[in-house]
Amino acid sequence: MLTDGTWVDPVLDLLAGSACIGCRRPGRQLCAGCASSLPLQSCPVQPVPCPAGLAPARTAGEYSGVLRGLVLGLKEHHRLALVRPLGLLLAGAVSGLIPESPDVPVVLVPVPSRPGSTRRRGHAPVRDICRRTASVLRRQGVDVTVAELLRMGRVEDQRALSAAGRAVNLAGAMRVDGRRLARLARSRPAAVVVLCDDVLTTGSTAREAQRALAASGVDIAGIAVVAAARRRSVRPTAKVQQESFHRLAFGSSVGAWSQSGSVDATAGRPLGAPAPTSMP
Repeated sequence: MLTDGTWVDPVLDLLAGSACIGCRRPGRQLCAGCASSLPLQSCPVQPVPCPAGLAPARTAGEYSGVLRGLVLGLKEHHRLALVRPLGLLLAGAVSGLIPESPDVPVVLVPVPSRPGSTRRRGHAPVRDICRRTASVLRRQGVDVTVAELLRMGRVEDQRALSAAGRAVNLAGAMRVDGRRLARLARSRPAAVVVLCDDVLTTGSTAREAQRALAASGVDIAGIAVVAAARRRSVRPTAKVQQESFHRLAFGSSVGAWSQSGSVDATAGRPLGAPAPTSMP
């Protein structure tokens, strides 16, 4: 006899044919066991070598195992249910870059994909994750919005390129949508702006996005990513408490996310709120 909710996974498997992205167990797209293995605390991250002038960055964890499966499951296999746990993970990284109680709005700017990739996938994964993250943060009392300010020009597929090759490929490839920026400036004259992406690899994409925003007068508080590739230098700065991610993703209040351990809200900068960006 199936009790205590154990009937859910068999029914999902029967009706939808779904399986866990981590262990392939039939049922939920992320089972309780794999969910409990996900990181609860974000940490500073820096590419090695690091592009000159790259803003402070935070990540939920290393791009491997279940975390890698989540990113690829959404991005390449259209498993849209994975937006929920990915949004929670990104919310942790964003929280490490903004004041605990910001007195100005927070703006999340997703890094755009190549136009061809967006058409092929039929959705924009980073934008979708950002929207979920905004929902999580609003429940914690943060005034936050998602602004798709960046546009990507034609670039080559980066997967086979070196760090130097990626930098050359992306140089000048992004621009800011002036009309969207003007609308945002009217509604939010000042804001803490956080650049968001799914994976940090060489830092070239984030640096180009940062350059394009700065060229339009928008400075960022930092870069929040779901995962960072193994060759990056990941330096945890706080002890992660042994609390189940399953409780956050499937159970009680999402507010518990910000209560597990202490995080320097300025991500390595001198203590104090990041200076709000004045919209041009």
